[in-house]
Amino acid sequence: MRTVSSETMAIVKATAPALEKHGVAITTAMYRRLFENSEIEAMFDRAAQQSGEQPRRLAGAILAYAKNIDRLQNLGAAVDRMVLRHVQTGVKPEHYPYVAAALLPAIREILGEDVATDAVLAAWGEAYWMLAEILIAAEANAYEDAAAG
Repeated sequence: MRTVSSETMAIVKATAPALEKHGVAITTAMYRRLFENSEIEAMFDRAAQQSGEQPRRLAGAILAYAKNIDRLQNLGAAVDRMVLRHVQTGVKPEHYPYVAAALLPAIREILGEDVATDAVLAAWGEAYWMLAEILIAAEANAYEDAAAG
């Protein structure tokens, strides 16, 4: 499994106040970018997007990750819920690069270059892929269990 440096963890944790304040704006901008791909857009619940529930839920998850990146065990229940939802909606490993390509520019768009510096985006890129690998592995197990059951 991929790990991140203590420097990356510190940078990600330092973004928590900005995420707390601007998280929904970031995730809304991320979904706007992500949904430029109609195949990916079709995987999402339209009502949860339109009500703002999904952007709020993801903003909360990102904030929790930022605050707990050095204590991932605190996120077990949240990861389990994400894995279940991802398996229900057919998320596969090949979808993760699309999210990264939408999330990182959305962070810069909303927070601006003064806050979302190249170092911050690099740290979030590393952090994203660490979490993505955790989710991908857990989802693979869940898909196998579903196929066996």
